[in-house]
Amino acid sequence: MRVALDSNVLVSALVGHSHPRRLLFQLLRGHVILSSMQMLAELEEVLQRKKFKLTRGQVEEYLKLVINGSHLIIVTVCPEVVLEDPDDDIVLATASEGDAEVIVTGDKHLLRLEKHQMTKIVTVKEMLELVNYPPL
Repeated sequence: MRVALDSNVLVSALVGHSHPRRLLFQLLRGHVILSSMQMLAELEEVLQRKKFKLTRGQVEEYLKLVINGSHLIIVTVCPEVVLEDPDDDIVLATASEGDAEVIVTGDKHLLRLEKHQMTKIVTVKEMLELVNYPPL
């Protein structure tokens, strides 16, 4: 399955939330994770915030894991879809350019869409069900 993971899911996977972490490792084992330079830049910026108390080395190691486990998409067009939060548009553009089947997010603006073009938009728990992850 081709999946775009929003940065909020990737941040949660690192800082200790069990469902996002389980999903990330499940996807790394048998699916295609899609990302873009813009999404990775946002992830890096968020991880460097003081509230997460991560060292530069920890951020770099995690970014390497995400980059090595992802198929990088070059976003050529970023349509304006999410008027309430235009920063979310890069997730939709990455998914669209990468022919994603699913976007996984915790963002209410994206979840409200439910679907973008042919891409389903789901929560972490919904995605775990889609990949038949064993019950907790």
